[in-house]
Amino acid sequence: MWFIYIYIHTGVFVFVGHLSLHRHRQKVGKEGQVLHRSKRGWVWNQFFVIEEYTGPDPVLVGRLHSDVDSGDGNIKYILSGEGAGTIFVIDDKTGNIHATKTLDREEQAQYTLTAQAVARDTNKPLEPPSEFIVKVQDINDNPPEFPHGPYYARVPEMSNVGTSVLQVTATDADDPTYGNSARLVYSILEGQPYFSVEPQTGIIRTALPNMDREARQEYDVVIQAKDMGGHMGGLSGTTEVKITLTDVNDNPPKFPQSVYSMSVSEDKVAGEEVGRLKAKDPDLGDNGLVNYRLIDGDGINMFELTTDSETREAVIKLKKMVDFETKRSYTLKVEGSNPHIDPQFLAWGPYKDEATIKISVEDADEPPVFIAPSYTFEVEENAPPGTQVGRVHAKDTDVANNPVRYMIPRYTDVEQFFSINAEDGMITTTKPLDRETQPWHNISVSATEIDTKVRVNIKVKDVNDNPPEFATNNEVLMCETVAPGKFLHIKAKTFSKKTASIYVLRKGFSRLTQDVYYLPIEINDNGIPAMSSTNTLTIRVCSCDSKETILSCNVEPYVLPAGLSTGALIAILACIVILLAIVVLFVALRRQKKEPLIVFEEEDIRENIITYDDEGGGEEDTEAFDIATLQNPDGANGFLPRKDIKPELQYPIRPGIGRPAANSVDVDDFIKTRIAEADSDPTAPPYDSIQIYGYEGRGSLAGSLSSLESVTTESDLDYDYLQSWGPRFKKLADLYGTKDCSINDADDGEDS
Repeated sequence: MWFIYIYIHTGVFVFVGHLSLHRHRQKVGKEGQVLHRSKRGWVWNQFFVIEEYTGPDPVLVGRLHSDVDSGDGNIKYILSGEGAGTIFVIDDKTGNIHATKTLDREEQAQYTLTAQAVARDTNKPLEPPSEFIVKVQDINDNPPEFPHGPYYARVPEMSNVGTSVLQVTATDADDPTYGNSARLVYSILEGQPYFSVEPQTGIIRTALPNMDREARQEYDVVIQAKDMGGHMGGLSGTTEVKITLTDVNDNPPKFPQSVYSMSVSEDKVAGEEVGRLKAKDPDLGDNGLVNYRLIDGDGINMFELTTDSETREAVIKLKKMVDFETKRSYTLKVEGSNPHIDPQFLAWGPYKDEATIKISVEDADEPPVFIAPSYTFEVEENAPPGTQVGRVHAKDTDVANNPVRYMIPRYTDVEQFFSINAEDGMITTTKPLDRETQPWHNISVSATEIDTKVRVNIKVKDVNDNPPEFATNNEVLMCETVAPGKFLHIKAKTFSKKTASIYVLRKGFSRLTQDVYYLPIEINDNGIPAMSSTNTLTIRVCSCDSKETILSCNVEPYVLPAGLSTGALIAILACIVILLAIVVLFVALRRQKKEPLIVFEEEDIRENIITYDDEGGGEEDTEAFDIATLQNPDGANGFLPRKDIKPELQYPIRPGIGRPAANSVDVDDFIKTRIAEADSDPTAPPYDSIQIYGYEGRGSLAGSLSSLESVTTESDLDYDYLQSWGPRFKKLADLYGTKDCSINDADDGEDS
């Protein structure tokens, strides 16, 4: 027999009971045979432990006791599984199970453990292991929460009572299957009496009728969710809900005034603004849109109405010009209405309003008005100054009817042909007019009180005061093959532009004989008095083809001298210029051509001899020639660069080689120095060249310094030593070393 002791905690008392577990020892078979079956030593029910226990001692969860346990301490109880040894511990002697830590059902609601009884000395299992569950019993330790708060909602204004606005939902982490810890009830803390909330669902509804957005647009509502079914001791949580009333068209437009007064001056032109008015509508957007129109009034044909798209104002504009002297006031009736009407609120209408506009016309100091829009007068040319041309008339249309004064703006009559009487508007001439020079005069006349102008066109009438003359150039072209009886037409410059003809009497005209004929002609008109003039007609003889088409009227081609054509002359001149350019180019190239300064290996050495034909007074002559001119200025620094290429390295002159002073006149020392420089210069060309210095002083024992003479003269000198001078003097050694004659010139080593 096994005993399981379960301790049930109710917060104050601990109830201890026992559960008897029966072991089935035997079972009789069909034939009376006793069958033995090993069954589990105990059958577990669920254990419970209350969460969030904060007592000083560990919580006793339960106690297990095996019927094989005789109380002598030979049995050891073992516990394994979730939380075994850390959260749950077992007394291995008594079998008591304790919870050593505070448990939270929201973190883990149950634990699965395994219990086993073993022999203490051998650890041999006395019963097979068995699992059992320890459930954490919930307490109300979590308040409700609104995971999606705060909330924002919109509802149309003027909504009916009970209109659904929004549903809020709260959650509770406690066990909803145990007690009332997770049973929530909703209530409204702020927002009455405008809104209400359903306790079980959390649906917020309107609670008052006719909530007007224009009176109040936003409401702040606080909703509470409480567990334990809303009873005392339950935990609660709150959330905020901001509810906004949206607009509907529930307000008609209304003009602030029933009558508006405006005024307009009579000098305003059509299209100018007279005044503005606006109907107020507290609704928003399209619900507050107002359209305007003129519906009545005696000024409906004189004025027009438009709507300003930005300010939504009705703009009254002048449609036609008004006249103070004709009508001094007008009346208009304007209607403002909503184009978008909500049928739900149609009974609240009408959604329009009317206003009356009284417009008074103001008198303006208008300019005088001419009786006619323009005037046209005629006057004969050559009329004497002071001749009357015509009269213009203007009047003042204002009530005062002030007198009018006239004047001619000078820019319309620059030469001042006319004047006007300032009082009566009579225009007269100031000088004789010439129709042939200017047949029309267009002037302006100003009439003041306020400057007003009218156009006056004055036509100058013609009189026969000009003799006739040729209308065009006094020259006629005639073919030299013209037949007798041919007519040549000319035009006289008269009022009627009449045409006359010249009759050809003979033939046989030739340009070579006479190319121009001058014919005097008298022209008479039929005017009163009759006028006449004599003009000279020039008749030019021209060359024509068979169709009498003029080819040329010039005589120059007939007098050109015979010979080559112009094209041939141009070609000859071009050839001469080209030949001259070639000759000049050839001469220039010849002058620029220079002999090479370097003697190649296979060339004759004599082709590169430079001779100085300056003879002085001998070696003792120190004034006839400056020996410093023979010295290389580049060698003054101890370095002699090559002339043909740029050396990569610069070599200083060998130490120990003496150099004569710049002004030294010792030729022997100078030549030795030059030889030493040439021998020690690695940048010098790898070939030999000779430069001859034809310098002789007074009393020179050497005689002539010319090496050419040395070749043909008997000499006892031995030049075999040239062989030891190295490859740079190989050329000299080959020329003089094998011959009986020798060259006695120390300058040979100068330009190796």
